[in-house]
Amino acid sequence: MKYGSLIMEKKDYLTLKRILNFHRYYEDYAHKDALEQLGERIDGALVEDESDMPDDVVRLNSKVTVEFAQGAQQTFQLVPSTRGNLKKSMISVVSTFGASLVGLAVGDQIQFGFPSDIQSFKIIGVEQSHQLLSSFDF
Repeated sequence: MKYGSLIMEKKDYLTLKRILNFHRYYEDYAHKDALEQLGERIDGALVEDESDMPDDVVRLNSKVTVEFAQGAQQTFQLVPSTRGNLKKSMISVVSTFGASLVGLAVGDQIQFGFPSDIQSFKIIGVEQSHQLLSSFDF
């Protein structure tokens, strides 16, 4: 990791804790796994004030550009709700992919997927969006 550990802004941290609390009895195993992964990741994160946050860290509502091992690039927005919409290039933080991104920075590489189909990608761009996109729509 670029900064040695995950970095989260306080408001994002609190929002994610609320999401985790709200969904703790989720029955869908795919989302349940993503929520467990998210919980583990944020528990070990360095939490900072907004003014101390590096601009290249993936946060809620950030627009993230990733480059896959094959060279293809994709840009999407990480949203806090369960209303991720791939057609609109929105990825929910409660999805496995979204949970794996939050707190990482430009230059960080990650592997994602099932053991039989692992995809490698690198974060090559992060643009902060300070608008509230239904931040409390869990």
